[in-house]
Amino acid sequence: MTDKVLRKLFLGFIQIHILHHAKEDPIYGSWMVEELQEHGYDISAGTLYPILHSMEKDGLLLKEDRNVEGKIRKYYTTTVAGETVLKEARKQAYELFKEIND
Repeated sequence: MTDKVLRKLFLGFIQIHILHHAKEDPIYGSWMVEELQEHGYDISAGTLYPILHSMEKDGLLLKEDRNVEGKIRKYYTTTVAGETVLKEARKQAYELFKEIND
């Protein structure tokens, strides 16, 4: 039970992290896996790509196919809706952690 709850929380954190980086610069899957691993997330491409596709379907990310050395790489950027969600998530996280630490 605890593992399921933690997994849901971490998936939410991962989505916030994706929105943050995709707002700064276009991201692609393997780069994002490495970035998340640097922050202690043990995530595989098989977990990340469905998250990216879901976020694109929900209108939070915009996908652009680019030819990189003869291969098509999918780059993702944050949409206006994604930026709005990121801003609200940051605000809610700030308020929550402020309350916990008071």
